[in-house]
Amino acid sequence: MNWYTESWSEECKFSIAYDEKIYSEKTPFQQIDFYKGKEFGTFFTLDGLMMVNEKDEFIYHEMIVHPAFATNLNIKRVLIIGGGDGGTAREVLRYKSVEEVVMVDIDERVFRLCQKYLPVTAGGIEEEPRMTLKFEDGLAYVKKAPDASFDLILVDSTDPISVGEGLFTIEFYQECYRVLRNDGILINQDESPYFTEYTENMKRAHKKIKHIFPITHVYQYHMPTYPSGHWLFGFASKVYDPLLDLHAEDWKKFKIQTKYYNTELHRGAFCLPNYVREALVDGE
Repeated sequence: MNWYTESWSEECKFSIAYDEKIYSEKTPFQQIDFYKGKEFGTFFTLDGLMMVNEKDEFIYHEMIVHPAFATNLNIKRVLIIGGGDGGTAREVLRYKSVEEVVMVDIDERVFRLCQKYLPVTAGGIEEEPRMTLKFEDGLAYVKKAPDASFDLILVDSTDPISVGEGLFTIEFYQECYRVLRNDGILINQDESPYFTEYTENMKRAHKKIKHIFPITHVYQYHMPTYPSGHWLFGFASKVYDPLLDLHAEDWKKFKIQTKYYNTELHRGAFCLPNYVREALVDGE
């Protein structure tokens, strides 16, 4: 039996059995490896870190997308920064009310390989007429985007190292604020509150966004194959509060069948454990 093993901290490792390693490639940006096993199906890693697998990908992709749509029912133009596996775009495109989706990922090979090996996330994305794919640096794209041009920005990034580093900077968040319309929403990958390295990244990201957006919240979800399983997204907006402005009954009229997200869970996801609250306050 073969084992994929990832270090979650200096004293904690996580392993998944796999039957075969089906593809490996070193791009100018990162190392990409695809594996296939029984428990989690096909999964891929970037620079040795788990990104997406067939078994639990729906949790991440539903939670990065649907809370914003249940808060603002009139989202028309969506910008996805990162998200090369296609799963976030897939969830956004389920809304018939969305008119345009732009996905900007620095490494085209991630998307092309997911089209081939992970069609559950990338299949049919490129063929969707509302979809525009841009393979370039996310920060550079946002810097040249017009003012007030998007209703929603989803930062579906890797950790703040290597190619993901520029997506955790004050400059990037300021540009996102400018590019969002007056009622725009920003959702960002906010790391994990559990292991020390991830906690520090979480605190830094939250602190930067809190100084830019008038309304900021953090919400949680359970991601079994990410370090500790306890992960967070940031919710930032110019006018919308994800709890005060939740349109639970109206969101249900979209008739989107989800496996993880629901509007009851929406409310609960923003109720954070005390140790997370304290860490976020400490980071301010």
